[in-house]
Amino acid sequence: MHADEHVTFAEYPVPTTQSSGSTELGIPIEAPRGKWSMVLLATGLILIGLNLRIGVAAIGPVLGDIQASLGLSAATASLLTTIPVFAFGVFAFFTPMLMRRLGMHRLLGVTMLVLATGILLRFHASLTSLFLGTLLVGAAIAIGNVAMPAAIKKDFPHRAGLMMGLYSTALFAGAAAASGLTVPLLPHVGDDWRAGLVVWAIPAILAAVIWIPQLRRSARRHKVSNHGAKAPSNSGQPTMLSLLTDPIALGVTTFMGLQSLSYYVALTWVPTMFQDAGMSAATAGWMLAYSAFPGVLTSLFMPTIAQKMTTTWLPVVFATALIAVAFLGIGMSPMASPYLWMTLLGLGQGACISLSLSYIVWRSPDTEHTGQLSTMAQGYGYLVAGLGPLGMGALYSATGSWTAPLVTLGILLVVQLGAGIVASRPVYILGHHATAETTAAR
Repeated sequence: MHADEHVTFAEYPVPTTQSSGSTELGIPIEAPRGKWSMVLLATGLILIGLNLRIGVAAIGPVLGDIQASLGLSAATASLLTTIPVFAFGVFAFFTPMLMRRLGMHRLLGVTMLVLATGILLRFHASLTSLFLGTLLVGAAIAIGNVAMPAAIKKDFPHRAGLMMGLYSTALFAGAAAASGLTVPLLPHVGDDWRAGLVVWAIPAILAAVIWIPQLRRSARRHKVSNHGAKAPSNSGQPTMLSLLTDPIALGVTTFMGLQSLSYYVALTWVPTMFQDAGMSAATAGWMLAYSAFPGVLTSLFMPTIAQKMTTTWLPVVFATALIAVAFLGIGMSPMASPYLWMTLLGLGQGACISLSLSYIVWRSPDTEHTGQLSTMAQGYGYLVAGLGPLGMGALYSATGSWTAPLVTLGILLVVQLGAGIVASRPVYILGHHATAETTAAR
C-alpha cells in the first residue's frame, strides 16, 4: 500500500498511541492505570473542559454594568468579548511548543492556574487589569482547547467518542452556567460585577486541585531510537505546511472555524435581533442562555451517534440544517416561536461543536498528529470565528437591517456544510494508516 493512499476505518478501525511499536521508537510506556485512577483522570479532564468557556461567557450578562461603571464606549466594551476569541486563535499556535517543554498533562494544570489568575485579575478596579485578565483568560482557554483533544486521544483512545461527547458537553454546561448564573449571583456579592466575575475562578481552582495527581506524570520526550528508520508511517510530528495542503485537515479546520463563527455571531447578536423585534433585554438574554440546554444534549450524544452511522456525512447535514432553520426563523419571524428557534439553534450548535472536536481526534492516527491538527483547526478556526461578530455588526451598521448579515451567514453555512462533509470522510489526514498492532488492539 502506498503511503499517500487514504485508508478507511473499516480496515483500520481505532487509532491508538499505545501500540507495541512505541518501544521501538524509544518512547517509554506508562504502567497500566487502575480503574479509580482512570476515573480521576476522566473527572479532571471534564472539569478542565467545564472551565474552557466560563471566563468568556460570564462577561456578556454584565457587559452593560461594566460599560456604565468604567465609562466605556460600546466599541471598547465589545473588545471584552472579541479579544478572547482572537486569543483562542493566536495562542493556539504556541501550544505544541509548550507541550514539548512542559508535557501535555503539566501544561493542562498550568492552564487552569493561568485561567484562575486571569479571572481574579478582573477584581482589581482598573481598566488595565480587566483587559489583562481577559487576555490571560483567552490565552489559557486557547491552550486548553488545543491540548484537550490530544489528551483524550492519548488517555482514552478506545473511548474517544464518549470522552469527546462529555468534553463538548462540559463546554456547553460551563457556558450555560456562567451566562445564566452570573446576574443572579450579583445580589449575593454586593451587586458588584467584579465580584460576580471573580466567583468563576473557583471552578478553575477546583480543576487544578483535582488535576494534581496528573502533574506527577513524566513529560516524556519522543526520542527515536536506532529503529526509527523502520517506524510506521503514522509516527513523528507532522509539519503545519503539510497539513495546510491536506484536504481532510483543511475540511476539519474550515468546519471548526465556520461553526465557531456562527456560534459567536449568535452569542453576540441574537439578543439584539430579538430586542429589535420588540423583546425585552432580560428576555432576550434568557433566550440565549436557554439555547445552551438543548445544546448540551446533542453535544453529549452526537459523537457516539456519528461513530455508529455508516453514512458519515449525515450528522453534518443534520446539524448545519438545524442552525440554518433557526437563523431563518429568527430573521423572518423572531417573535412567532422564539423558543423553537433557540431550541433548534442550540441543538445544531451542540452537534456541530462536538463533531468538529471529534473530527480532530478521529482523523488523526496518533497523539502527535492530533496535537498538530488541533493547533491548525483551532488556531486558524478561531481567527476566522473572531471576524464573524465584527463582520455581521459592520453589515448591520451599513444596511440598517439584519437581512444582509443573515444572507451572508447563510452562504457561510453552505461552505460549512461542504467542509463538514469533507471532514466526515472516515480517513486519516496525510494519507496515514493504522499499523497491524493498532488494529489488533481494538
